[in-house]
Amino acid sequence: MTGTDTIIATPGTAAAALLAARDVLKYFGDDRRPVLEHVSVQLNEGEFVALLGPSGSGKSTLLRILAGLMEPSSGEVLVHGSPLEGPNPSVAIVFQSFALFPWLDVLQNVELGLLAMDVSDDERRRRALEAIDLIGLDGFEEAFPKELSGGMKQRVGFARALVVQPEVLFMDEPFSALDVLTAENLRSELRDLWLAKTMPTKAVVMVTHNIDEAVSLADRILVFGANPGHIRVELKGLSQSDRSEKSAPRARLVELIYRIMTNPEDDAIAIVEQSLQGRTWPAVARDSARTTGARARRYQVLPEVSIDDLTGLVQYLGGIGGHAAVQDLARDLQMRADDLLAIVEATDLLGFGALHERQVALTPIGARFADAELDEEKAIFRSQALDHIALLHHIVRDLETAPTHTLDAERVIDELEHSFSGEEARRQFETAVDWGRYAELFTYDDSSGELTLDEEHTLRRR
Repeated sequence: MTGTDTIIATPGTAAAALLAARDVLKYFGDDRRPVLEHVSVQLNEGEFVALLGPSGSGKSTLLRILAGLMEPSSGEVLVHGSPLEGPNPSVAIVFQSFALFPWLDVLQNVELGLLAMDVSDDERRRRALEAIDLIGLDGFEEAFPKELSGGMKQRVGFARALVVQPEVLFMDEPFSALDVLTAENLRSELRDLWLAKTMPTKAVVMVTHNIDEAVSLADRILVFGANPGHIRVELKGLSQSDRSEKSAPRARLVELIYRIMTNPEDDAIAIVEQSLQGRTWPAVARDSARTTGARARRYQVLPEVSIDDLTGLVQYLGGIGGHAAVQDLARDLQMRADDLLAIVEATDLLGFGALHERQVALTPIGARFADAELDEEKAIFRSQALDHIALLHHIVRDLETAPTHTLDAERVIDELEHSFSGEEARRQFETAVDWGRYAELFTYDDSSGELTLDEEHTLRRR
């Protein structure tokens, strides 16, 4: 019997759960290559659950399926044991983008959540004012979104979600658009409201890339893997007393999640078992590893990483000897773990670096890139991008064969929607455009929606 066997939590029945997904599969278009595969999850009353993992692992897609905004391709969603049909009336969602109506003031934006409900004008106003008071927006009732800071805008988003008194609150990266101090303040206030049980909700599910955020807030952490999206492992969260930044159990849990996320191809349960030897780690809720092999997508999932961040990391590594531990980099560069891991993933995709055992090291071509002057740097990047990034290779091939050497962006996005959700397809396209422009593979005119081949560099190369 292994250490994990003695501490595996026994899931309750689906009928007892507020919300459950059973063997959910999701694909888009005719490709039938799944974005999510064999995903089962259960949400019980009193739980704060975090969905943690890399971009493209289907976390937001799962959230929308649980909310009834998107149907699974197979599998089912249960609400109190009964199949969900249509939008889930027991759920409200807080989005990353605030999603406020600029022509409405704060009070009117909050009241919007109640317009579809059978409540009187007086009741709607009373409940909206209560939600505004709860979330700390007193005095801003008549302010318009353009007058608000990012943190205040997100407070409006929280108030609008809570005014409907949802049984379950969903949050899709609610703090990622905020600066670090504002995010920490709002995160702390949310935690206090949840612990004080003053929020009119029985459970919370949060999508995040942020390891520290998940550890600070969640009672249970589901670590996702990608290609296709699946739950690699579920970890029990820490007790409230162990969630402080200086807590040894917190440091150990963060270290464990780092180890899991920086070894994406390894069995997460085996990683936990290795970590348990001689240590007291947080418990594993259950093994949610895939039972079938991953099917390759037509394109890789491109992490949302800017050229400046990508080249900056390669050059930094070149200046410190070519290798470093991921956690040391996060500390020295003062970066969040999720942001750094995305840049490391991009470096690996392009062949500039390799990640092994939480150590990232430059490859020989990465070392050349780190020391190159601008023209050579771009030439190296161009070659690596065409050789390693399937989407960029596909775009350039189509541009070269097109009579006018131009391509409609919507055609590319439509193609991507065979492998990704609409939102993720557009994000993948935007990242590809950023990388392709830097490589001087093509130009892009946002107003006309046209990509144009950079004939000097691409046709000449061939």
